Amino acid sequence: MIKLVEVCELLHASSNKKQKYTLREIYVNPKHVVSLREDTAFKNKLTEGTLPNELDTRQEFTRMILDKGQVGMELIVVGTPYIIETKLNGEKIKSVLKG
Repeated sequence: MIKLVEVCELLHASSNKKQKYTLREIYVNPKHVVSLREDTAFKNKLTEGTLPNELDTRQEFTRMILDKGQVGMELIVVGTPYIIETKLNGEKIKSVLKG
């Protein structure tokens, strides 16, 4: 299992019902990851100030699709596709290097 940070949508019961987001740690089985791609829409949300303040304005995001049987499950995680792929495959690379 690999630990990542997911961007989650929160709906507040306020009168304006403006979307807000929060961050939470998740654990993903790398064997269930189907695809990774850059998500520029969340980069725009970051510059608009919709995402949590603790994120650096230079942060990038990845849309991750997980195999869930008949259907897939989409997650938005913090980091570029390259960084996420490196985390997912890091253990495989280490084991190959050890011989």
